[in-house]
Amino acid sequence: MKKLQILGTGCAKCKKLAENTETAAKEAGLDYELVKVTELREIMGFGVMATPALVVDGKVKVAGRVPEVSELKTLIGTQ
Repeated sequence: MKKLQILGTGCAKCKKLAENTETAAKEAGLDYELVKVTELREIMGFGVMATPALVVDGKVKVAGRVPEVSELKTLIGTQ
């Protein structure tokens, strides 16, 4: 099971990244857990200075932007 984490305080871009990530994972038939990390201290613990960010299995894959579903499939390792 892949652990997908969305880092962000709940802004519109953070919600869009969560939505796109979930769509990408479902379309790929991925076994995953989606966790939203909203605590600033936790986000900074990943070394991320710009949100939203996507963390896959503990590794930051993208920060500061919202990729399209097709790019997210690549980032989460389904393609």
